[in-house]
Amino acid sequence: MELNDAAPDFSLMAVDGKTYSLKDFDDAKALVVIFSCNHCPYVVAYEDRMIAIQKDYAAKGARFAVINSNDSAAYPEDSLPEMIKRAKVKGFNFPYLFDETQAVAKAYGATNTPHLFVFDQGRKLAYTGKIDDDWQNPAAVKQHFLRDALDDIVSGKPPRTAQTHAIGCTIKWKR
Repeated sequence: MELNDAAPDFSLMAVDGKTYSLKDFDDAKALVVIFSCNHCPYVVAYEDRMIAIQKDYAAKGARFAVINSNDSAAYPEDSLPEMIKRAKVKGFNFPYLFDETQAVAKAYGATNTPHLFVFDQGRKLAYTGKIDDDWQNPAAVKQHFLRDALDDIVSGKPPRTAQTHAIGCTIKWKR
């Protein structure tokens, strides 16, 4: 995806048993689509920050949709039953969606976990990349890319930084 591209629609089952699509996020001033999984050490390191950012920005109109597109046959820890367990243990405050066919990850051009795509209220891509500049140590973060982008988008401005390089594990594609 390129900046200003429209968000591809999806229809995915979540760990709460509901099916979500873009229309379920119509009320959001900003929609953060994060390609994630259960087992990647980068994702595990970022999970608490993802929960905190969603909590901090919910009242400002930002919503998260977190999508696991990994091949769950080759990586059983990324199966829907394991996603349900992980979401309960961590207390996810966002829909955690299962992209079993990997079609959504392909439509978005996702490459890593975590890989972020942040859309403005018109669902145009406004920011893509990573959450911040230090995945290992939250206390050492100097650049809060996602928080900065959300501050700008919910204020009706373009993000001061529109693109960073996504880091993390590669998405585990089916053969």
